[in-house]
Amino acid sequence: MSGDDRPGEFELIERFLAPLASDPGAAGLQDDVAVISSRPGMDLVVTKDAIAAGVHFFPEDPPDTIAAKALRANLSDLAAKGADPFGYLMALALPKDWSTDWLAGFVGGLSADQTSYGVTLLGGDTLTASGGLTVSITAFGWLPRGSIVRRSGARPGDRLFVTGTIGDAALGLALRLEPGKAEAWGLDDDQRDHLLARYLKPEPRTAAAAHVRAFASAALDVSDGLIGDLAHLAEGSDLAARIEAARVPISPAVAEAARADPAAFRQALTGGDDFEIVAAVPPDHAAAFVAALSESGVAVAEIGVCAEGEGVHVEDEAGRPFPLDGTSFSHF
Repeated sequence: MSGDDRPGEFELIERFLAPLASDPGAAGLQDDVAVISSRPGMDLVVTKDAIAAGVHFFPEDPPDTIAAKALRANLSDLAAKGADPFGYLMALALPKDWSTDWLAGFVGGLSADQTSYGVTLLGGDTLTASGGLTVSITAFGWLPRGSIVRRSGARPGDRLFVTGTIGDAALGLALRLEPGKAEAWGLDDDQRDHLLARYLKPEPRTAAAAHVRAFASAALDVSDGLIGDLAHLAEGSDLAARIEAARVPISPAVAEAARADPAAFRQALTGGDDFEIVAAVPPDHAAAFVAALSESGVAVAEIGVCAEGEGVHVEDEAGRPFPLDGTSFSHF
C-alpha cells in the first residue's frame, strides 16, 4: 500500500486507536490528556516498558504478536508487584513503510488482550520514525494502599517460588536464530511450536497478583532471565538466593532440548522473556501461597530458599555448584 493511501495521524487515531479507549477518562482520545479518577484506599502503580524491532522482536513477526508482547511485558511487571491492571498509555513509532493492514492486525492484537486482561487504552502518541518499529507502553494498576510487594522485602528462611515454566522463550529465540536446532535437540513439531509461541506471546501471570500481595515478602517478574532476576531480588533484600537447578520448572520441550544438549538448560536458566513471577514467601505462608495459585490456575514450583550472604547460588542435587554460561540476558 502506498503512503498516499494511508490515513494521516488524526484519522489513524480516530479509525484504529479510539475504539480501544473505552474508559471515560480517555475522552475518546480527543484530548491531549487522560483523567484517572482516584480510588479511596488504593495506590496507583505505574510501570513502563518499550520494545524495539530487531531487539525484542523480529520485524517480520505478526503484528498481533508484537502488540501482545508490548502490552503483556507491562502487565507482567504489575502482576509481580501485586497490582491489578486497568489501563495503559502507548507511544507507537511506526516505520516509514507501515500499512493499514499491518496496523489493523496490531490493533486487533491489542483489542483481544484488552478483553482478556481487563485493560483499556487511555492515550498516547503516534509518529513515523526513521528507524524500525518501536512500541512504548506505560501501564497502570491498582492495589490496596501500602500493599505493594517490592523486590527488597525478602528475609533469610523465606522460600523461593517461580510460576509457570522457565526457558521456553529463550530457546524459542534460539530456534528463530538457528532453525536447525530443533532437529539437533530432537524436538517434535509440537515441542518446536511451543517454544516458538512462548517467545512470540508471553503469558503474564495476572491471576497471581492478589496472591503475590497476600503472601509474598518480595517478588519481581522474570524478564531478564531467572538467575539475573533472582540476583536483583537478592541484592535488593541484602541476602543470598540459593536454588537447586533440578527443581526449576521446565516444559517438556526444554527438557527434551536439555537431554540432547546440556547447554540448552543453562541457556534456559539465564535467557530472557519468560515473564513469569519469582517470589520470596515466608515459610508459614508457603502452603497457602501454593494453594491459592493452584486455585487460580497458575502453576508454581518451590525452587530454593533465601539465606544469609549475598548473590545467587545455583546447586545440583548433591549441593555442588551448578555451572552456568553467564547470568542474564542484556539488551546492551
